[in-house]
Amino acid sequence: MCLAIPAQVVELREADQAVVDLAGVRKEISLALVEDVAVGDYVIVHVGYALNKLDPDEAARTLQLFAEISS
Repeated sequence: MCLAIPAQVVELREADQAVVDLAGVRKEISLALVEDVAVGDYVIVHVGYALNKLDPDEAARTLQLFAEISS
């Protein structure tokens, strides 16, 4: 099974790279597969790549479900 999770972009870097926040953990990822990403956007991340942008409300609902599962 594969898991892709929502993460918020907190920094844009050169060469299609970005830093995202995953529940307080910051990770560098690739934006090579997604266009027009800005700081503050949510993206779906899988194995270090952003797969697509995500609506902030949908991201919040998904993150809440993950929080409920882990508690």
